[in-house]
Amino acid sequence: MTQPFALVGTARPKPERAEELKQLLLSFVEPTRRESGCLEYHFHEDRNDPGVFVFYEAWRSQADLDAHLALPHMRAFWEQRMDYLETDLDVRFLTMHSPYRPDGPERGL
Repeated sequence: MTQPFALVGTARPKPERAEELKQLLLSFVEPTRRESGCLEYHFHEDRNDPGVFVFYEAWRSQADLDAHLALPHMRAFWEQRMDYLETDLDVRFLTMHSPYRPDGPERGL
């Protein structure tokens, strides 16, 4: 049995590339949400530090995340990410201790 898990990533863009990176990352949201193993995918901007982007993802399995990262647009982003970023992505992998609720009230947001 596979274990769902989540990750939180923080992107600190170069100031002159922040808007461009924001639009690029926004373009990933809907296609990623349609991937079969994606449970949740959200893109945020830090209210206290505008221009710092935070993403939250929950995946059914590591294999599903690996398939996502192997997609052409994700491989291209990974190879070019430092063109946009001041420092590399800070990604934290999280173990889900509360069960995933596909029918939960948060689905209506």
